[in-house]
Amino acid sequence: MSTTGQQDAQSLVDFYEVVKGRRSVRKYDPDFKLTDEEIKDLLAAAVLAPSGSNMQPWRFIVITDQELKQQLLPIAFNQEQVVAASAVIAVLVDLKAYTDAPLIYSKAVEAGYMNEETAEKLVTNMSNFVGSLPPERLLHSALIDGGLVSQQLMLAARAKGLDTVPMGGYNVDQFRELMGISERYANVMLIAVGKAAQPGHPTVRLDVDYVTSWNGFNR
Repeated sequence: MSTTGQQDAQSLVDFYEVVKGRRSVRKYDPDFKLTDEEIKDLLAAAVLAPSGSNMQPWRFIVITDQELKQQLLPIAFNQEQVVAASAVIAVLVDLKAYTDAPLIYSKAVEAGYMNEETAEKLVTNMSNFVGSLPPERLLHSALIDGGLVSQQLMLAARAKGLDTVPMGGYNVDQFRELMGISERYANVMLIAVGKAAQPGHPTVRLDVDYVTSWNGFNR
């Protein structure tokens, strides 16, 4: 096998180890602290996730301040990972992310990925099409993108030997009030990130054959 082939095989093994090694961890070492740069590195990997028309609607609130975590604790139904994990990252989505189309496509022009004429057409199309969609359609699409970026964040953390747990169990209205979030943004989830004090317990999955149909839906 060539050196390149060996590297590709090793990368594949490493990827599946990351996927299989991710666990929802709820007991964290409170003395372990991530730096801001380490958290930004995780987010930089996360935002490589795909999104509809590349509009990248995800927005993050990184919570590392211990006093703020204490305020968040009752809002998250006293789940101890809120205060013990190094950070809690709130994943939101911007329901008007299409208004960033000029910024996104201008960056694509600067990178040499498209010319200015194409970028201008795409901006116009995005404004005319997406801007006319009903709110529920925008929310549905944005939440799909929010799920993609959230999973990518958790896998990036696992690849660096870190642990995470996605959290949907919290009082969304109280959280929005605490953080001053406007109606333009929708909540996706909270993700605790840190170093496990106890490993997450193994779980089972339904067999692939149980959840998969071929060339039609037969359930």
